[in-house]
Amino acid sequence: MDQSTATATSSSSSSTHYFSIFTNYPLISAVTSFTIAQFIKLFTSWYRERRWDLKQLIGSGGMPSSHSATVTALAVAIGLQEGFGGSHFAIALVLASVVMYDATGVRLHAGRQAEVLNQIVYELPAEHPLAESRPLRELLGHTPPQVVAGGMLGSATAVTGYLFFRIATS
Repeated sequence: MDQSTATATSSSSSSTHYFSIFTNYPLISAVTSFTIAQFIKLFTSWYRERRWDLKQLIGSGGMPSSHSATVTALAVAIGLQEGFGGSHFAIALVLASVVMYDATGVRLHAGRQAEVLNQIVYELPAEHPLAESRPLRELLGHTPPQVVAGGMLGSATAVTGYLFFRIATS
């Protein structure tokens, strides 16, 4: 094989390699689950407040947890694709556990502290230097039911995607 043929073959396989990201089932499951969770938040916010809040499409906090949905979909998809006994699944499971723990622990409590701090600043006299400070974001973490709902959404998305890919490739 001459040099020009080898170069052409190499460049065509590398361009195909870049497009393989669009057939990466675990990645597609995770992104799909995140997107669905964010859209569900838009509707749960409307149901609760009777107004559309488009910030819900990109914000954190709320029902269901999009972070939990994303990492659960990733872990389940990797387990279904590569087996639940492999090291890739173990890594994804540990990542999912840390993210979900963080959502109900550190981030939830940071949001509650922000509520208290905002109330303190609100009650300051107008001449105080901090009286005009911008309020802290209060909706940072999730309650356990929000995390569980995100995990269930992620699992359902991964299983549905797996069945879809199995049917599409058979």
